[in-house]
Amino acid sequence: MSGFRSDFMHVMSERGFIHQCSDEQALDAVAAQGSLTAYIGFDCTAPSLHVGNLLGIMVLRKLQQSGHKPIIVIGGGTTRIGDPSGTDKNRRILTDEEININIEGISQVFSRFLNIGDGPTDALIINNDLWLRELNYIDFLCEYGRHFSVNRMLTFDSVKLRLERDQSLSFIEFNYMVIQAYDFLELNQRYNCVLQMGGSDQWGNIINGIELSRRVNGVNLFALTTPLLTTASGTKMGKTEKGAVWLNEVDLSSYDYWQFWRNTDDSDVIRFLRLFTDLPPAEIDRLGMLQGHEVNEAKKILATEATRLAHGDEAAEQAAQAAHSVFENNAPDDALPTYRVSKAILEQGLGLQEACRYAELAASNSEARRHIRNKAVRVNNTLIEDEAARLYMSDLSIKDIIKLSVGKKRHALIKVVD
Repeated sequence: MSGFRSDFMHVMSERGFIHQCSDEQALDAVAAQGSLTAYIGFDCTAPSLHVGNLLGIMVLRKLQQSGHKPIIVIGGGTTRIGDPSGTDKNRRILTDEEININIEGISQVFSRFLNIGDGPTDALIINNDLWLRELNYIDFLCEYGRHFSVNRMLTFDSVKLRLERDQSLSFIEFNYMVIQAYDFLELNQRYNCVLQMGGSDQWGNIINGIELSRRVNGVNLFALTTPLLTTASGTKMGKTEKGAVWLNEVDLSSYDYWQFWRNTDDSDVIRFLRLFTDLPPAEIDRLGMLQGHEVNEAKKILATEATRLAHGDEAAEQAAQAAHSVFENNAPDDALPTYRVSKAILEQGLGLQEACRYAELAASNSEARRHIRNKAVRVNNTLIEDEAARLYMSDLSIKDIIKLSVGKKRHALIKVVD
C-alpha cells in the first residue's frame, strides 16, 4: 500500500510516476478532499508530439481518471522563446504561422488520450500566448522580475549545464523560467490551478512558479515531477535509428508505432505497462511472472494497449494482426506501412536501393547497399544479394504489392498505382 488517501496520489505512486513532489502529504490531502486542477505545459516546436512527451500525457490521463481536471498548456507564447532545458544549443525561433500549424497538429493527439470539453473534469487546452502576448515588458519586469534571483537562476541545471559546456545561452532563453513561473501564477488566478507537473528537468522552473505565486498572492501551490525515462540500454525514451517516435498517424504509421513497443527490452516491459497502458495492476503483476520466451506475449500486449490509446481500437488490432501475419505466417499484410509507386516506374524498373530509401527502410542509397551486402534485404521474403537489383511489375503479388524487408523486424509494402 502506498499510504496515500487520494486515488490520484495512490495511482501515481503505484505505477511509478513520482520522482519529486514539493509536499506529498499536503497534495494528497487536497486531492482527497475533492477535484483539483493541475497542468502540464507542452511547447509546440513540431507538428506532432512524440513518445518523449507521452509520460506527461499519461500523467494527465491518470489525473482525469482519478476525478480531477487537467489543463494542457500549449506554449504558443513560450515556444517563441525556447526552453533551454534538455538542449545544448539555442532553439530556432519559429514564425507565428509555423507555431499555429504545430498547435493544430499536437492538439489532435490530446483528444485521443483525454476527454476535452467544458465539464467539471474535462481537460482544457489553453494557449499561453493568450496572456503572454499582452504583457508590457517593463511593467512585467517591475511587477514580477524583482522576485527572481539571478544568482539562484544560474544554479538551475537548464542554465548551469549550458554555461559549464561553454555553450551559448541567449538572454531570451534565460527568461524562459520567469515566463513559465508566470504561467503558473496566471493559471492559478484564472482556473484555480494548484498543481504543475512535468519532467524531472522542470523541477526548478516549477518551484519558481510556486514561489512567485506565494510572494504575489500568498497561495500555496504544488509541484510534481516524473522520473527521467530511459530504456534498459540507457538511451532516451522515444529515440530510434529512424528518429522520433511520433504520436500522429501522419508522421508514423500505427504499425510502426506498434512495432516500437513490441521491440521493448525484456527488462523494460513491466515498467512500461505500468506507465503507458491502462491495464490494472493485478494483470501487470501476472504478466511480470512470465519468463523466457513467454515475455514476448507481454510485449505484444504492451504494443497493442499502447497503440490502442494513441491510435484507437481498430488501428491497434490491425497492427497486431499485421505483425502476426508478417512474423508468424510470413505473409504480407495491408496494414504494413505502404508506399505507392506508379505503374510506369515499375515497368522501367525501380532500383532496390532507391526502393529501400523510398520506403524508409534506409536513410540513403549507401545505407541500403550496406544492408544488401550484409544479407539483410528481402523482396517478398526472398533474400536479395545483388546491389544492382531492380523491382519490376513481375515482382508484384496478387494484391499488386511488393513486400520489402530489412532484417527481421522492419517491413514495408510497395503498392502499384496507375
